Amino acid sequence: MKTVIKYQDFDPRKLRQKVYSQDQKIKNTVVEIIRDVQTQGDEALFRLTAKLDGADLKTRGLQVSPQEIEEAYLKVDQSFLQALRQAKDNIYNYHAKQKRTSWFESKEDGSLLGQLYRPLERVGIYVPGGTAAYPSSVLMNALPALVAGVEQIVMVSPPLKDGTILPEVLVAAQECGVTEIYKIGGAQAIAALAYGTATIRPVDKITGPGNIYVTLAKKEVYGTVDIDMLAGPSEILILTDQSGRPRELAADLLSQAEHDLLASSILISPDLKLLEETAAEVEEQLKKLPRADIARASWENNGALVLVEDLKQGMDLANSIAPEHLELVVENPFLWLGQVKNAGAVFLGRNTPEPVGDYFAGPNHILPTGGTARFYSVLDVDTFLKKISIVSYSAQALQRDAEQIALLARREGLEAHARAVEVRQKQ
Repeated sequence: MKTVIKYQDFDPRKLRQKVYSQDQKIKNTVVEIIRDVQTQGDEALFRLTAKLDGADLKTRGLQVSPQEIEEAYLKVDQSFLQALRQAKDNIYNYHAKQKRTSWFESKEDGSLLGQLYRPLERVGIYVPGGTAAYPSSVLMNALPALVAGVEQIVMVSPPLKDGTILPEVLVAAQECGVTEIYKIGGAQAIAALAYGTATIRPVDKITGPGNIYVTLAKKEVYGTVDIDMLAGPSEILILTDQSGRPRELAADLLSQAEHDLLASSILISPDLKLLEETAAEVEEQLKKLPRADIARASWENNGALVLVEDLKQGMDLANSIAPEHLELVVENPFLWLGQVKNAGAVFLGRNTPEPVGDYFAGPNHILPTGGTARFYSVLDVDTFLKKISIVSYSAQALQRDAEQIALLARREGLEAHARAVEVRQKQ
């Protein structure tokens, strides 16, 4: 059973160590895959998909057909479809409140300043696949893009060995207005989205989390296209007091531990007894968890029970860690909300476990990890918008400001800049 660590013995810096920066061999493989796709296009996609996913796309085709989508609807039950559509409505309505409008400001001298908001034209969304279905990732990627007004939403997802994508994922894509779907995954999918092939036209931005190969590939193509963030393993940090219930806390910790071997689950509290009881409860729940092997390895290697002097010290520690998911399971969570500085998403009170946000409530679940919540934000509508500055000077405004503009330009050694302003004074 995991032992409790005292605050002074816990080093949060190790949680910021990015896995994708530590393995040169994987990076070299990713660079090679990207080069293959750049030079060989579709042929590289066929070969890599056969090698890495065991699927023959030369027979099935790279792109999902309308017929495949129709068949997918026949394979999902109505209860799933109803839940998916309700989740879609919640997520869409939440993100609709984020949409920005262009603005203009006119001045008495006749000049005008403003800012245009324009959606990206074509974006690529990556949805993890294979034997696991992640329709929630489709919702979280596609719906903010849809709200932003993106016209072409291109989805890629790894296929099963028979060259298909799980029906739940295809149905989610159709419900969310995805315009193209390709049965490719991994670094090769990122390369195809960034550089294009004979079949797949390049996109302007790539969003969505994936494994280390996907993350490193996004890092490599950044600059050719934009990306949302470099996502790492899942994280949860729970700050709790004596009001926390061990059974619930253990379940919440394991909800992230079951993601993968590198996920981290941390419980912070000034209540030693509660920490110890939660540790025992984690062991009990692990016995009945289908993904127990993964969850146990994650918990043993990356989990932590941290004893602090008080909640203030616990909050300071949470802010220094900057977790992906922060649960405030305390008597008055709203009292502590104002103390939160760094977190991807905050879940208030014992009735708001992290999966509520993962699937249904409305906020996005594509969040910064590995301490990057210090400077990254959640994926949202702004992710799919670009801002364009607008300037319109009147003759009166230019005459008034010309001398100062020219002075600043010459101080930077840019004579032509200064003359471009002064020439209009001489007319």
